[in-house]
Amino acid sequence: MEKQSWLTRLALRSCAWAERWFPDAYVFAALAVVLVALAAMARGATPMAAAAAFGDGFWSLIPFTMQICFIIVGGYVVAASPPVAGAIQRLARLPRSGRGAVCMVALLGMLVALLHWGLSLIFSGLLVRALARREELRMDYRAAGAAAYLGLGAVWALGLSSSAAQLQANPASMTPALLAITGVIPFAETIFLWQSLLLTAILVTVSVGIAWFSAPTGAAASTAQTLGVDVQAAPTTLPPLSRPGEWLERSPALNLLLAALGAGWLAHEIASKGLALAISSLNTYNFLFLMLGLLLNWRPRRFLDAVARAVPSATGVLIQFPLYGGIASILTAAKGADGQSLAQQLAAFFTHIATPGSFPVLMGLYSAVLGFFVPSGGGKWLIEAPYVMQAANELHAHLGWAVQVYNAAEALPNLINPFWMLPLLGILGLKARDLIGFSFLQFAVHLPLVLFLLWLLGLTLNYHPPLMSAAH
Repeated sequence: MEKQSWLTRLALRSCAWAERWFPDAYVFAALAVVLVALAAMARGATPMAAAAAFGDGFWSLIPFTMQICFIIVGGYVVAASPPVAGAIQRLARLPRSGRGAVCMVALLGMLVALLHWGLSLIFSGLLVRALARREELRMDYRAAGAAAYLGLGAVWALGLSSSAAQLQANPASMTPALLAITGVIPFAETIFLWQSLLLTAILVTVSVGIAWFSAPTGAAASTAQTLGVDVQAAPTTLPPLSRPGEWLERSPALNLLLAALGAGWLAHEIASKGLALAISSLNTYNFLFLMLGLLLNWRPRRFLDAVARAVPSATGVLIQFPLYGGIASILTAAKGADGQSLAQQLAAFFTHIATPGSFPVLMGLYSAVLGFFVPSGGGKWLIEAPYVMQAANELHAHLGWAVQVYNAAEALPNLINPFWMLPLLGILGLKARDLIGFSFLQFAVHLPLVLFLLWLLGLTLNYHPPLMSAAH
């Protein structure tokens, strides 16, 4: 057997441990509910308050759950369409080794995630499947799947996907209370800071390096075939017409008419809101991809077949996201004896012990800890921002960098929490335990590296008072 590097051996041992001890993603979510409820009660919340918060929050993520499901469906129907599937297949012919394939997935997945995290998951997952069909590569399917997840685990919140940065740049999206604390923070002070760009570049480089050195090679690599995963491409040709009633299913007329209506609505949204704000909405993004899927699949029957293949990938999202909604509600709504929620108590602890120099590190730890239990994709920023950013003001910390500290640290727990893995796992046909061994290695390096860089780069920035918009 080919000799493996020490990092590869460590990755294989981590995978062996995860396969033996790491539970199914649903069990992981259920355990998190129990642990958060016990923590809230330990801090003074009554059992009835914890139970009420869980029930009240159980359905709170339903709109977001459906948005995520449509990201899976929309991304899949576009990526599985003949033109895009052909482009992915051509990309899959480029690597000359299994390790090279894993690194290509990691790099492209992270670059796409800087534009949009949803597209990154779908594109990367389908690219891994296409690469896995090349049996001569001997590519470790688990390592490639973990590489496909790096966009969500390393850099997504540092790019245009950052909902916190998007929100802070648009005064109409903020509550009056938050606007009074932070003012408007443009992209130039968040994701386009040179410090943020440097941080992103370092994380991309380090992540690709870890993916290279940890990927098993030769006989040690577990391919899709050895794991029993069917990665054959779905047929794109339709069977011959068998009855007159199928004519409309095969005609592109309906798809073209629907796409024309959709294009009109998109043009109206962009004209009224501007391109950046319009496309930042998940609803607009999903609508765009569904309309694009209609066009690229050309015929309704082919479009519907692609949707049918995409839906099973969303089953984990449908059954597990309500549990995370319950977790978020317990953290924020189950009040203790002092009238404070567990989230408020965590924030107060970190901000009260912070100094101007230690604020980035402590805020990063806080964001990572809370993000492990509430992986909201940035949505919880509205809840946390008022007291976190007030502390930043009092400590004279750079407000834009405070947003990026939050963003960089929020991505970290994704590497060990299977919440965001679910759409990818559905596409790959794997379990969370198959990827965790490799993603844990990334987490072990990223955690100290990110906290160090947040502190070091924060020293180069000066405090600016909140900038209020002209409208306010």
